[in-house]
Amino acid sequence: MAEPALDQSDLDGAPSEEAAEPAWDAGGEAQPGAERILNQDEIDSLLGFDLSDDEGAERTGIRAIINSALVSYERLPMLEIVFDRLVRLMTTSLRNFTSDNVEVSLDNISSIRFGDYLNSIPLPAILSVFRAEELDNYGLLTVDSNLIYSIVDVLLGGRRGTAAMRIEGRPYTTIERVLVQRMVEVVLADAKAAFEPLTQVTFNLDRLETNPRFAAIARPANAAILVKLRIDMEDRGGRIELLLPYATLEPIRKMLLQQFMGEKFGRDNIWESHLATELWTTQMEVRAVLDEQQISLKRVLDLKVGDTLMLGATADSAIQLRAGSIPLTHGRMGRRNHSIAVRVEAPLSPAAARAVKEAS
Repeated sequence: MAEPALDQSDLDGAPSEEAAEPAWDAGGEAQPGAERILNQDEIDSLLGFDLSDDEGAERTGIRAIINSALVSYERLPMLEIVFDRLVRLMTTSLRNFTSDNVEVSLDNISSIRFGDYLNSIPLPAILSVFRAEELDNYGLLTVDSNLIYSIVDVLLGGRRGTAAMRIEGRPYTTIERVLVQRMVEVVLADAKAAFEPLTQVTFNLDRLETNPRFAAIARPANAAILVKLRIDMEDRGGRIELLLPYATLEPIRKMLLQQFMGEKFGRDNIWESHLATELWTTQMEVRAVLDEQQISLKRVLDLKVGDTLMLGATADSAIQLRAGSIPLTHGRMGRRNHSIAVRVEAPLSPAAARAVKEAS
């Protein structure tokens, strides 16, 4: 006997293909209750990867979480003061260098991995590798192409009001490199003067490079401080970026952590002077010990009035002076007028000197 044919709707738990697909209306939008698929813009916004964002804009989403663990930035208050001083010095020195109206401004100070910075340098550019002599390490000064052509145009008598002409696809000439080198030397001299109130640091130009791979002064994963300076000469200008690895600043890190110049961590000069004055006027009990003996407790309990204890000291024996349990020095016993006196014949003992040092 033939089995009856079953219709698809008679099967329980097996929905048809039409029911599995989300329902869409005539306008192309999903009806209520259907799954919604994110478009590419919404995915980029969620992850924080938006190519239209500026380089200095704050990142959001998952990208902000990832980048927050990339570099451990330690705020150095005194370094910010040093770079503010550098901006003022550069404004004056570059005006004298170019004989033009120059305005220098500090864009921002940030922390970045050295490898990430090399990959982010817009080419063409000139990278100046300099050495901090007293700190025994290197730093990097990057001059972008806009500033290079502007400086060359200004120093060679370019007419005001016309933008510097850029020629793409060719290396920098010897004249351009020499003029940029002179400007870099002026900036490094100002950096030395900016650090001078804090510590003596001499910045000497080591070499000029146009390829970032040849300007590697630290490992790609090492953290560094990046300072972006903007230089405007009326209708011309560009940007200078100063990069200092944390390894370069490590010898003076304690100085850079200060909130103000000459700060003493945990010290109060007024309290120190007051404490010293009080110590000098403090009364201290000093005992002169003629001799010491060890006797049994039984003998001490049997002592009676009139018993005599024989000391091992003679008239010429040294007398020990003590403050509590600390031996101070020793001397000789004698008489001055009608009083028994002790004449000190040795300096303070090492134990007493050590106790005084620890107390101060």
